[in-house]
Amino acid sequence: MFGHTALLLFHPSVWETAEQMGKTHKMRSSPGLMEITELTDKFTFNPKEGIDNPVMVSTEDTDSVRTLSLRLCVLKQEEGGSFGFHLRVERGLQGHIIRNIVSGGVAGCSGLQDGDRLLEVNNCYVNDISHPEVARKITLSGQQLCLLVLDGEQYEQALSRGHILQGLIRAHKGEGFKPPRLCHITRDPASGLGITFTPVQGEKGRFSVNLSPGGAAEKAGVCKGDQLVWMNGATVSGLTHSALSRMMKKCGEHITILVIDNESEKSYMRQRMPILPPMAVPLNMPNRARKLHLVSGPDGFGFLLRLEKKPTGRAFHVLRQIESESSAKRAGMQDGELLLEVNGEPVEPLMHEEIVDRVRLSGHQVSLTTITQKGMDFYTQLGLSPLLFSEDGAAREKESSVSASDAEKSAQKKVDRSSMPRQCTLQKGPSGFGFHLGCFPQGPGTFVSQVAFGGCGQSAGLLEGDVVMEVNGQNVEGKYLEDVIMLVKEGGQLLSLLVREVTGKNKFKQTETPTRDVSNTEQEEDNCEISYL
Repeated sequence: MFGHTALLLFHPSVWETAEQMGKTHKMRSSPGLMEITELTDKFTFNPKEGIDNPVMVSTEDTDSVRTLSLRLCVLKQEEGGSFGFHLRVERGLQGHIIRNIVSGGVAGCSGLQDGDRLLEVNNCYVNDISHPEVARKITLSGQQLCLLVLDGEQYEQALSRGHILQGLIRAHKGEGFKPPRLCHITRDPASGLGITFTPVQGEKGRFSVNLSPGGAAEKAGVCKGDQLVWMNGATVSGLTHSALSRMMKKCGEHITILVIDNESEKSYMRQRMPILPPMAVPLNMPNRARKLHLVSGPDGFGFLLRLEKKPTGRAFHVLRQIESESSAKRAGMQDGELLLEVNGEPVEPLMHEEIVDRVRLSGHQVSLTTITQKGMDFYTQLGLSPLLFSEDGAAREKESSVSASDAEKSAQKKVDRSSMPRQCTLQKGPSGFGFHLGCFPQGPGTFVSQVAFGGCGQSAGLLEGDVVMEVNGQNVEGKYLEDVIMLVKEGGQLLSLLVREVTGKNKFKQTETPTRDVSNTEQEEDNCEISYL
């Protein structure tokens, strides 16, 4: 139904809905915002290689072979600002497409052009992954973003001639282009951190690593000869050796550093590519976020979701009251953990009701990303998103589910059967179809809110609470109530609904917010929002 999907990468006030196909904006550079590197590779026909030449073109096309210019664009977002472009997937065109660049904005000044195809995000190849995953990588990058792009016309030509884009990029970077490492070092009671730094002679802000053999730093993944890039959330390029020494003294029992080997650092510098934490391989990082995979049981997923306000004033969606023998318990969920994502979608910008809706629309399986409060504090201090380095808890859940009792398995099968989609066909009677539709707050989706006794809806098997999946063969799970009602009306006297029952003991029932006066000690408890899942 829709010709494209789009990722909004600038403030909603500058959102434009008009399609811009092929329009190119000329952008000028701006000090502090623009870093562009052009990587050029020429492809010519070698008759000696014949048909074995991987970049061979026909004689007629020899004159049309063009130079492919890969462009490296570095975007530096101001605090509270935006990158100023859209990322879209459009019908009839291949790749992730750069559109709607704000004139004079960060993206425009970085050298991005309308129609560019995005190939890499922070040194990670993205041409072959889904649009939502690419959007996620950009969102988690923080204030600085490194994009490798190719002109749209050259991109289409390269694909039509069978060029392997990833191979071209690899050839430009050369051998030994290794990613940086993000290492967390815990002080050893006897030998300390096991690391010192030596300034590189004649180069301000560059420091080489010195290690104690077998010490804490070496065990954390730091290697001899590494170059220091970043420490405890701060880049060291502007620091003197004495300032770095003072930072070391204040680090306490732990230190987190970003390092890279000497040869790889030279490769980054040649291409004017910044070395960023989102590019790094995490080593020995503590308190990492976890992905939990839950399958609903007879009583739902078995946990409570609360919106709680912390002493800092920041509100979090907190997991509470994990029921024993529940799916949440088997997945390793812990009381007090913070919810970060539902099915890969960050929950920070969502209202409590919207999060519950996301879980509801997932059916009987849902993926949740969680982190402890200690972990959230740790990554916040580093200035990094905890979602950058999440680990998958699927293996733990699988191991636990294997040991589940036969009774639990039998109960699960019973729930699955009762919640299978049902086809209900209705013939309109004198009083209509005999049911009412309701909508979920703050999002799409509809459900049967009321079924008239003895009416057509009841005769067809509709139940109160049924979630509507299809109307007359058309999927409506992502549609709003008004659109669904319009489809029902268009069907005339006959109506076919595909519905599914929400099982469990009212597992999405939301408590009402109390309105009585409370003291300061009770305020946090009474102002929270609670949903049983």
